[in-house]
Amino acid sequence: MEQTLVVLKPDAILRGLTGELLGRFERAGLKLVAAKMVQVDKGLAEKHYPADREEWLKLLGHKTLDNYKELKKDTKAEMGTDDPLKLGHMVRGWLLDYISSGPVFAAVLEGPHAVELVRKITGHTLPFKADPGTIRGDYSFDSSHLANTGKRAIKNLIHASGNLEEAKYEIPLWFSKEEIAKYERSEEKAMK
Repeated sequence: MEQTLVVLKPDAILRGLTGELLGRFERAGLKLVAAKMVQVDKGLAEKHYPADREEWLKLLGHKTLDNYKELKKDTKAEMGTDDPLKLGHMVRGWLLDYISSGPVFAAVLEGPHAVELVRKITGHTLPFKADPGTIRGDYSFDSSHLANTGKRAIKNLIHASGNLEEAKYEIPLWFSKEEIAKYERSEEKAMK
C-alpha cells in the first residue's frame, strides 16, 4: 500500500471540477484518507516547491527547452536564457504565485501502487501532451510556451507526487498524522 499527495490547483477549484476529479481516483479503487481546502500561504508554497531542489529545477528548465524546441521557438530570445537551472527558477516563481492564487483542495490517496496509478490517471504534466481519458487530457490544453509567454505557471489542474520519495516528503507538509484516516474499502476486502 502506498500513499500519495494530490492537490487540485486553483484552476480546478474555480472551474468546479473537484468532485469530478476526485471521483476518477475513487472509481479506480484509490482510497481518500485525508482531504481539506487550503488557501496556500507563502511558507507552504516555498516548502512544496523548495528552491534547493536543483535536480527538480533543472528538470523544469529542460521541459521548457524541449517544449520550445518542439515548437521551433528560440528559448533564449523569448525567455532571456537557455540555462535549465535559470529557467527552472523562473518557472518555480510562477508556480509559487499560481498555487497561492486561490484555494486548493489537498488530498492523500492510498492504494496499491498509488503514486504510479494517480500519475497515469492525471496524465502528462504538459496538458497538450496528455492522452485523452486522463484528467489533463480531458480538461486542459496548456503548454510551456503558452504559459511562459504569459509569464505564468502551466494551468494543468492538479499536482500529483512524482514518486514515492516525493510523496513521503510532501504529505507531512500538508497533513499531520492525525489528519490521515485509517479504514478499509470494499475493494480492499475483495482483493484479499
